[in-house]
Amino acid sequence: MRGRDPGEEHRASTPLELLFDLTFVVAVSQAASQFHHALAEGHVGSGLAAYAAVFFAIWWAWMNFTWFASAYDTDDAPYRLLTLLQMAGVLVLAAGVSAVFERGDFALVVAGYIVMRVAMVAQWVRAAVEHPEGRGGALRYAVGITVVQLGWVARLWAPGAWAWVTFLVLVAAELAVPAWAEYRGSPTGWHPGHIAERYSLFTIIVLGEVILGSLAAVHSAVAGRGLSAPVLLIAIGGLLLVFALWWIYFTGSEAGLTTLRTALVWGYGHYVVFAALAAIGAGLEAALDAVEHHGHLPVRGAGPAVALPVVITLLMLGALHRVTRTGAVGHALLVGGGALVVLVLGLSAPALGTGGAVLGMGLAVAATLAANLFTVRRRAEGH
Repeated sequence: MRGRDPGEEHRASTPLELLFDLTFVVAVSQAASQFHHALAEGHVGSGLAAYAAVFFAIWWAWMNFTWFASAYDTDDAPYRLLTLLQMAGVLVLAAGVSAVFERGDFALVVAGYIVMRVAMVAQWVRAAVEHPEGRGGALRYAVGITVVQLGWVARLWAPGAWAWVTFLVLVAAELAVPAWAEYRGSPTGWHPGHIAERYSLFTIIVLGEVILGSLAAVHSAVAGRGLSAPVLLIAIGGLLLVFALWWIYFTGSEAGLTTLRTALVWGYGHYVVFAALAAIGAGLEAALDAVEHHGHLPVRGAGPAVALPVVITLLMLGALHRVTRTGAVGHALLVGGGALVVLVLGLSAPALGTGGAVLGMGLAVAATLAANLFTVRRRAEGH
C-alpha cells in the first residue's frame, strides 16, 4: 500500500467501489422512505431532524471510504476483505434507520459504524506501515477516527437534550479530522478526477432513489383509484425536476479540486446536495399521499415538501459552482431567481393544486437550466 499517483491518467471507479456503493442504495432508500412516512404523518420537525442525522451518518461513511480509496486503493485481498467488512457495517447502519425515526435510538446505527470504523482504522494503519511518506497523515486519521468513534459510543448514554447537543459536537469533530490530518500530517494523494467521478456516481444513486420511490408511490396511487390528473401532473413534474437537476449538475468539466481547501468545501457541501436530492423523492411521495388523501399532510404542506429541497439543491449547486467553476450555472442571480419561483409555486399549492404546483416547479427548474445554459454558451463565445 504505497499510495496511488494523484496525477494518474484515466483513473476511474473500480468494480469494488461500485459494489460498495450498492450498499448505500439500501441506506439512502431507508432514510428517504422513513422521511416520507414522517412527512405523511405530519411529523415534519422530528422527521427532518432524524433525516438530517441519519443522512449525515450515511454520507460520512461513504465519504470516508471514497477519499481513502482515492489515495490508497491497492485492490489486493486484504483491501477487498476490509471493504467487505465496511459493506457489512453499512447494512447494519441501514437496518437501524427506522429506530432513529421512531424512537431516536441510534444504537444500531452506532453498531454499524463500529464495524465500519474497525475496517477503516485497519486500512489507515496499514497505509501508515507500508507508506512511510504518508505515515503522519495516516496515523492522524487512524487516531482521530478512533477517538471520535468512542465519543459516538459514549453519546448513547447522553440524557434528554444533551443527546442532540453531543450529536452536533461529534459532527463537528468528524468534519475536523480530515482537515487536522491533512494540514498537520502528510497530505494524502487523492485523485481529483477520481473524486469528482465518485461524487457524480453517488449523485446518480440518489437520483435513482428519487425515481424509484416516486414510481412506487405513483403505482400505489394508480392501483388504488386509477390514474388521476393530479397524480399524472406530479409524475411529470417530478421527472422534469430529476432530469433538469441532473443536467445542471453534470454540465461542464470535472470538478476543479486544485487545493485541499476547495476539496473540503466541495466535498462537505455535497452533504447538503445529496440529502436535499433524496428529500425531493420523499417530498414527491408525500405530495402523492396528499392528493390521494392518505396520511395527515395537508395540501399547504405538500407543496413546500417538494419545493424546499429543490430550492436547497439549486442554491447549493450555485454555491459549489463558485468553488469549482463547473455545472450549468451561468449566473448566481439566475439560480436564485429560479429557486425563488420554485418556492412561490410550492407555497401556492392550495391555489394551483398539488399537481399543478409540482409541474410548475419542474418547468421552473427546466427554465432555470435553459437560461443558465444560454448564459454559459454566450460567455464561451465571448459575448
